[in-house]
Amino acid sequence: MEAQRMPGADARLVQEVARQVARRVVGQDYMIDRLLISLLTGGHVLLEGVPGLAKTLTVRTLAETVATTFQRIQFTPDLLPADILGTQVWDQSTGQFSVKQGPIFANIILADEINRAPAKVQAALLEAMQEKQVTIGGTTYKLEEPFLVLATQNPIEQEGTYPLPEAQVDRFMLKLRVGYPTREEEKEIMRRMAGGESIPIEKVTTPEALLDARRRIAELYMDERIVDYVVDIVHATRNPGEAGLGELAPLIEFGASPRATIALAQASRAHAFLRGRAFVTPDDVKAIAPDVLRHRVLTTYEAEAEEVTSDEIVTRVLAKVDAP
Repeated sequence: MEAQRMPGADARLVQEVARQVARRVVGQDYMIDRLLISLLTGGHVLLEGVPGLAKTLTVRTLAETVATTFQRIQFTPDLLPADILGTQVWDQSTGQFSVKQGPIFANIILADEINRAPAKVQAALLEAMQEKQVTIGGTTYKLEEPFLVLATQNPIEQEGTYPLPEAQVDRFMLKLRVGYPTREEEKEIMRRMAGGESIPIEKVTTPEALLDARRRIAELYMDERIVDYVVDIVHATRNPGEAGLGELAPLIEFGASPRATIALAQASRAHAFLRGRAFVTPDDVKAIAPDVLRHRVLTTYEAEAEEVTSDEIVTRVLAKVDAP
């Protein structure tokens, strides 16, 4: 990770977090890079991959590097919204109801196997993820910043799972597809895990340092031509014919929302920041666009019949839309 041109404090923050995560997690550079982008922008992330790819371990380790609160919520079919948000409890000594806050009241939330809980539980996260607040018994409680939901799901086991509603999926800034390690990485995993003991992780940053870095990233220079490029990419998913991609029109049910435009701009800035640049290039946009758009481009039955995925559609859009 190139961070030489970043301001000293920011460079050290990013390098130390990455170094701590690498003590436990072998390889998975793509996943770690995108999780750092999430940490530096405040965008929620959905990680999709088969079991055993260190998704949960990576998220838990990342959370341990920050001196803040962390909660892991295991999503199951019998989970209730109150199990996440909290509930009102009758206090006999005072004769009044008091609020017992749920695990959502933490800075970093790991929603493990989020698609194993029914829709009403998934919907309970909507207000928290978008508005950064929770309503219990008619009273609204603000969630402390930074507030981040990092969710995992298993793409291969469909029995006993509940697909995430589109409104829920759109709240995630990034959707990552996590792959297998290389042969050499797998050998290193075996060596590290042979002892069976947990590798200690140091807390190397604070919420205040993260929020300061976020403010600097939000001010990172983005040329007007890059802004137009971001908008052109998102618009091409909605009106492929206007972008010269008429063949994609029957394959796209719905294109990306304006939330995708905002997310693509934020994530592109963070991508440039992690590479030590004070400005965004078209390559930053191209690199992060698949993670921002793959879950926001909904395919038609015709696309499913032709086995065309949203990833392929995004790839074709990026190949067609002219970069500045």
